[in-house]
Amino acid sequence: MQKILAYVLWGVAIVLVIITIAPLLANAEGCDSTTNSNCIETNSSTSSTVDSNLTSTTTVKSPPPSAMSPTINNSNSDLCTIGVSGAVQTQILGISAGVTTRDMNCERLKNAKVLYDMGMKVAAVSVLCMDKRVFESMLNAGTPCPFDGLVGNAAKEGWKNNPHLVPDAKTGKKEEWDEDAKSTATGASAIGGLLLALLFIF
Repeated sequence: MQKILAYVLWGVAIVLVIITIAPLLANAEGCDSTTNSNCIETNSSTSSTVDSNLTSTTTVKSPPPSAMSPTINNSNSDLCTIGVSGAVQTQILGISAGVTTRDMNCERLKNAKVLYDMGMKVAAVSVLCMDKRVFESMLNAGTPCPFDGLVGNAAKEGWKNNPHLVPDAKTGKKEEWDEDAKSTATGASAIGGLLLALLFIF
């Protein structure tokens, strides 16, 4: 009887051990949710692909250097000249130029002053009378400009008999340019033609 009881206890112990160990073995081997309702199976899969392609183009456009007008300094000088300069800049070519022109009124005043300082008063007045404004003012004042060494009424008669010698007199003849005016006109024409050529080319 005691042997039978011992066998039963051993059997119960073995069954309890099997019941206890079985789930652990199942978890160790893995579970299948299709055959075991107590098994929760989680599958997770993550796939990530990043493609990056960057193309950069930089274009820098800067203007060409500017053409600078030349500086013509005529201050603090005893010269009766006036400086004139100019410059033109295009996208390809830049041109600058400068010239000096004679100031005829300045020369007339300087010449008259030198003659007066030398005691040649009539000659100094004659130089000033080359200006039409001075000529008319002298005539209106009753002291006409000297004419061929004559002064006073004799000079007035001389100018009256020779109207073509009056400064800036209109005699019907075509006025001729002096060398300075011709040089200035030639330079201005050359620059103007070059600018027109650049305008049509570019």
